[in-house]
Amino acid sequence: MLAAFAVAVLADLGSLAAGADSGHMIAKPLLMPLLAAYAAVRGAPRTLVVALLLGWGGDVFLLAGADWAFMAGMGCFAAGHVCYLALFRRGRTSRALGAGYAAALVATVALLWPGLPAGLRVPVAGYSLLLTLMALRAGATGLCAGLGGALFLLSDTLIATGVAGWPQLPAPGFWVMLTYAAAQYLLVTGVLGRRETA
Repeated sequence: MLAAFAVAVLADLGSLAAGADSGHMIAKPLLMPLLAAYAAVRGAPRTLVVALLLGWGGDVFLLAGADWAFMAGMGCFAAGHVCYLALFRRGRTSRALGAGYAAALVATVALLWPGLPAGLRVPVAGYSLLLTLMALRAGATGLCAGLGGALFLLSDTLIATGVAGWPQLPAPGFWVMLTYAAAQYLLVTGVLGRRETA
């Protein structure tokens, strides 16, 4: 399952780098079900599997490109972050890390706010708060999960800059999916590693 996930990731990234939209449309919806299947086979908590399947729902909605689909996708990811928060409820986070994430949240929302459509400003700010909390709590679980949370934050920030009309890197979808796929894999690895240690 993990090998199949890796192949799907490479196919998706290759399609995005080549500008092959059809390849991206086929490969992207395969990512989270394969990763969820891998996690389930490894005995992952059901909450983790649900979080990944909610990520799959978000992935599929975001492929549509419509405003309603963006909101639905953001809702799916927000529910997934709630699942991750439930998984990461134990453990201590450093004050320095918390202060860093808080500063990043305030700065990001303040900078993006003027460029966001009026109807998305409050939802994006609320989602950003939830995502930042997830990334912070992931850091209390271990290095892998902490890196996964940080990459998830980076991936969604890249999406938000596109929505806000900021200048983008070449092939912006490539960087979004690279950081997103790595984030989800590292979060899974962190949860499974903690479970095996326990």
